[in-house]
Amino acid sequence: MSDFLHHECGIAMIRLLKPLSYYQEKYGTAFYAMNKLYLMMEKQHNRGQDGAGVANIKFDPAPGSRYISRYRSNEKQAIKDIFGRMQAKFEEVGKNNPEHLSDPEWLKKNVAFTGELWLGHLRYGTYGGNSIEACHPFLRQNNWMSRNLVVAGNFNMTNVDELFQDLVEIGQHPKEKADTVTVMENIGHFLDEENELQYAKFKKLGNSKEEISPLIANHIDIGRILKNSSHRWDGGYAIAGMFGHGDAFVLRDPAGIRPAFFYRDEEVVVVASERPAIMTAFNVPVESVNEIKPGHALVIRKNGKVGEELINEPTQKLSCSFERIYFSRGSDVDIYKERKELGRLLCQSTLQSVDYDLRNTVLSFIPNTAEVAFYGMLHGMEDYLRDVKKRKIKALGNDLTDEKLMEILNIRPRAEKIAIKDAKLRTFITNDDERSDLVTHVYDITYGTIRKGVDNLVVIDDSIVRGTTLKNSILRMLDRLGPKKIVVVSSAPQIRYPDCYGIDMAKIGDLIAFRAAIQLLEENNLEHIIDETYARCKEQLAMGGKEMKNYVRMIYQPFTAEQISNKIAELVRPSDLQADLQIIFQKIEDLHAACPNHRGDWYFSGNYPTPGGNRVVCKAFVNYIEGVNERAY
Repeated sequence: MSDFLHHECGIAMIRLLKPLSYYQEKYGTAFYAMNKLYLMMEKQHNRGQDGAGVANIKFDPAPGSRYISRYRSNEKQAIKDIFGRMQAKFEEVGKNNPEHLSDPEWLKKNVAFTGELWLGHLRYGTYGGNSIEACHPFLRQNNWMSRNLVVAGNFNMTNVDELFQDLVEIGQHPKEKADTVTVMENIGHFLDEENELQYAKFKKLGNSKEEISPLIANHIDIGRILKNSSHRWDGGYAIAGMFGHGDAFVLRDPAGIRPAFFYRDEEVVVVASERPAIMTAFNVPVESVNEIKPGHALVIRKNGKVGEELINEPTQKLSCSFERIYFSRGSDVDIYKERKELGRLLCQSTLQSVDYDLRNTVLSFIPNTAEVAFYGMLHGMEDYLRDVKKRKIKALGNDLTDEKLMEILNIRPRAEKIAIKDAKLRTFITNDDERSDLVTHVYDITYGTIRKGVDNLVVIDDSIVRGTTLKNSILRMLDRLGPKKIVVVSSAPQIRYPDCYGIDMAKIGDLIAFRAAIQLLEENNLEHIIDETYARCKEQLAMGGKEMKNYVRMIYQPFTAEQISNKIAELVRPSDLQADLQIIFQKIEDLHAACPNHRGDWYFSGNYPTPGGNRVVCKAFVNYIEGVNERAY
């Protein structure tokens, strides 16, 4: 992706199902869970570069002893920082009493981060600062074990204001209006209610107060807590939580927007945002890793019972397609195949753009997430040339010679490593003009790969969002190679609508496809459509409710996708570009063909999976018209 985006976060959870001594005896270490959590988090580091956090809970602690440990970090290498601090504790033990390092019971009693239940989080901030206070897990403390709550998640809520007001109306005074705090306090409120309900029940049965605490812990209805707290949530979420006494859960949104996978055997239960992280850390095959079903929670009880519970009735499954195109690591077997198919499906339009002249066309990609799609395009071109060769050979008939045959067989796609991403040059230059000059050098180019004035250059990118890096850096850099024509191919369709479920695309005016459509309306004397869209969006926002519609679609309706693509090419074209320029986008129907099980395409189609999405897009458009430079939710 040429434009830098912040996006959703990552979670990792481990619950040990055996006593710590078991792992010491079998694996030779009391730090089995810590090591596995580190591996799972590192294997998902692409999901969080703004911070990280780890929390750990010890089971059955003695009164007066700490049983919840937590480290958070917003350092540049946050994962390394956190686990380094943990490791320092054990190194200190090793210096003074090395025999204790192989004594799990002593470690559990005397050293932090030696419990049975772990929760890790990787933060990729969408909005808000990057202070350590913004890093998950969040902790809600109480002297009753069963009222302690630890929360971390990969989520954005579109209706935080409403949820916040709900808390105020029940008498709470939340410390800030942020979705993480709001969600945690929302769950916490119903956790308190559940504790009070269970307390009253066992008090009525004649149990003493001391007897009641473990009884509450054993009988808490996690499903009821989650149903009561989440029924008004509007957004995409995979939310993980731990209660102080040892129960845990991971709750997924009804549309399955945000991903969550789990694995279980007789030793562990683990959850992660990405399937390969589990497969690698525990060396298990793909079929052993399951997806948490939309609208369900994976509930892990302190007694070792594990199961999925229906919390909110699933809607149409609209898992985020951007996960497949860009965000998730491509090492997932399905994602790898899907990205290759996205590239292959772009072959026909790419061939048309260069008049089928592959002899004089170089194919490449802009690192790194477009690389797999590039392989798919390359294989598609090979398939095309195979048919071309077959026709040429047949056409020769009796005139076939070795020389002519070799000439035909030597026809192949020309693939080159054109662009190499360099370390970004920033910070020490503050002057805008100087900084802009440095930005043009984000990539190094491979000189000599293009025949100047002869070759076309086709470069595949995973997506084009704002077009700023394309205009300020990439196109100028490619033009230095001297191609006759530059064709930029996006493996994603045109991004027309803002996101509100985990990506910082809440300002519609930032989107190059939207700006192109607006300019086309103005050039064709269709400004009344802009006015009508504004009026309808204002009307929608005034009415509120769940029946809101996405009237911003009206902005795009007068034009074909090709017309908008051509206008985008005009808008991103640098004034000093020498080569011809064409921009090609993936078709939405081809996106669905490549990713049939992940049809969350609201970025491209405007089909939002929740009512809050339609409210956000209307608000984003109103903000644009009124010149309000703020997020739409």
